[in-house]
Amino acid sequence: MIKPLRFSALTITLSYVAVSLAVLATFALPLWYTWHETIEEGRTGILQADILRLADIFNRQGVDKLAAVIDLQAGAQPVNTENLILLTDASLKRLAGNLRRWPDGIGNVSGRFVAEIDVNGRPMRVSLITAALPNGYRLLVGSNVGKFRALEISFLTGLSAAAAIVLLLGLLGGLLIRRTLLGKVRDISQATSAIIQGDFSHRLPAISGESELNTLVDTQNRMLDQIEHLIGGIRSVSDAIAHDLRTPLAELRSRLEEVFVTRPGAEKTYNEIEGAIGDVDRVISIFNALLRLAEIDAGTRRSGFVEVDIGAIAGEVAELYQALAESEECTLSFTSSGTLTMSGDPLLLAQAIANLIDNALKYARKNGSIKVDTFVDAGGRIQIAVSDDGPGIPDADKIKVLERFYRGDTSRGTPGVGLGLSLVSAVARLHGGQLSLADNHPGLVATLILAQIP
Repeated sequence: MIKPLRFSALTITLSYVAVSLAVLATFALPLWYTWHETIEEGRTGILQADILRLADIFNRQGVDKLAAVIDLQAGAQPVNTENLILLTDASLKRLAGNLRRWPDGIGNVSGRFVAEIDVNGRPMRVSLITAALPNGYRLLVGSNVGKFRALEISFLTGLSAAAAIVLLLGLLGGLLIRRTLLGKVRDISQATSAIIQGDFSHRLPAISGESELNTLVDTQNRMLDQIEHLIGGIRSVSDAIAHDLRTPLAELRSRLEEVFVTRPGAEKTYNEIEGAIGDVDRVISIFNALLRLAEIDAGTRRSGFVEVDIGAIAGEVAELYQALAESEECTLSFTSSGTLTMSGDPLLLAQAIANLIDNALKYARKNGSIKVDTFVDAGGRIQIAVSDDGPGIPDADKIKVLERFYRGDTSRGTPGVGLGLSLVSAVARLHGGQLSLADNHPGLVATLILAQIP
């Protein structure tokens, strides 16, 4: 009975250690490769820049000036150094530099070399670049490859120590996990099997007492609650997408079928084509809105955050809608308490404000008024409030209208698919805030609340 247990514990431990060492190697090997490549690229770049600079001096001021510059750079007398430089005539006789003679094995070929040479009486592995100058003069610059050897040894020593620590901790950790957790994990595994079979209402069994495992079980149960909620949401969204796509697609098919059957004149055909394009645009707008919501939910748009002035963005959007408001016989006004700066995505913020103004214009009464105000509340949060004097939203629908594809009774007969406020709410969450809906008596006040001013 003991041998199987020991074998099982050994298997778990060795597997844990092997994975840990593989992770360590996965981290260390690219780092080691990158270190060498970076050092080599940097060294080559410096050498190339050096040889171009010296060649330019030769071309502009001649060999005597170049020799003086090299002696000034390398020192008048040859010394052991990490950076090598040598100027010779056509017969490879030394004219200047800190090398006594042209290295053996390099020859008169111009290019880049990595070789072990004798540097003033001691062997040194160096990276060299040689160049031919006019009138047979030769120029060499180099750098000691081994000057970073101490750092490499330190890295290898640290890596070996880390591997030893991983090995030791892996052995102890594997045995401890085998001894203390596998029994409890067996109970959790049984419950998980039921969830895998598709019973998302099933939950992991609670473990008595305060422990990290109990916290894990509680966290996973809350995660399962969220998964169950999301799956329900996906099902309802799928139904809503199918419903909202069915209408424009049915209209599109009807138009095309009528044109195909009746074969009308050119003018009516073009009218039907225009209507079909409108139906396709409605379908595309649904998918574009869903893609934007997916990007926001995934948090990928945070990479586009920059310092923005909310007051300026809201003012520009309000100005853009002035003409539309006038055509709808509405008054659109804008006020701001000044410069309101924060880190955010300017395109998403502008679109969210535009959605709020667009909704207000849809439901505002004739000769009504719409107000756009930007200010900072007592808690230091930036707020953009868009108020109208339309029918408003019943209290029972204020939460539902933030769901995707939900359209209340007051929305019947108006264009849209029920994604506007969902997008605004998602933008608010992306910026650490929320969308608040309140009565305006009459009408609605939609307030986009954003993060605090830095």
